Amino acid sequence: MIDKSAVIHPSSIIEAGAVIGANVRIGPFCVIGGHVEIGEGTDIKSHVVINGHTRIGRDNQIYQFTSIGEVNQDLKYRGEPTQVIIGDRNLIRESVTIHRGTTQGGNITKIGNDNLLMINTHVAHDCIIGDRCIIANNGTLGGHVTLGDFVIIGGMSAVHQFCQIGSHVMVGGCSGVAQDVPPFVIAQGNHATPYGLNIEGLKRRGFAKEDLHAIRNAYKVLYRNGKTLEEAREEIGQLVADNNNPHVKLFSDFLENSAKSNRGIIR
Repeated sequence: MIDKSAVIHPSSIIEAGAVIGANVRIGPFCVIGGHVEIGEGTDIKSHVVINGHTRIGRDNQIYQFTSIGEVNQDLKYRGEPTQVIIGDRNLIRESVTIHRGTTQGGNITKIGNDNLLMINTHVAHDCIIGDRCIIANNGTLGGHVTLGDFVIIGGMSAVHQFCQIGSHVMVGGCSGVAQDVPPFVIAQGNHATPYGLNIEGLKRRGFAKEDLHAIRNAYKVLYRNGKTLEEAREEIGQLVADNNNPHVKLFSDFLENSAKSNRGIIR
């Protein structure tokens, strides 16, 4: 079904069954598969392939030579009808690749709202990206990677499969992330190690002084006081119980969840 207000260049191929919303613009030489849904106001520039069971929200901008929803690179994949789901108002620049999920990884590769994926970003199968993230040029996410909200991945950086990166993290350019990165942390290097808190980023997002102080205290428990990881988890959990700060709880919850991961956390 194609909304009558959609503008589609005659050189593009729209397969039967595709759903194209109101005021969608599809430029020249695009291919849209029959199981694709594209939401209202999305602008697809040119030479874009969108395939598979893919659902894209409204008001996204997708630039040339991007490939979304294509067969993933997991050798276990056998053509199952797995998905890509993309939210609203994302800016997806040239030559980005976003692969469909796998049955082993939950069936879905999912991207939230208001993200910027710069040129040549690769989002592998079963990745989950939150809202307002930025992945700079040539950033690579391996399979099953999770990003929280407001994450920044520097250019030429790669994140190992199954890693979790917490909200408000900044990963410096040319880094190799091989372990989980707790919220609010700056990580840099290959393999990436912690370089303090992303204080400037938090200030720009309006964090109050008392919240910054609470986050600093949690960071010190984990990284500065010589405690084992288990001791740090317990003490940060007690900070949450004593002060009920939502940002420290985010930190604590991440550490608890990371305990179930086989990657460990950067220290």
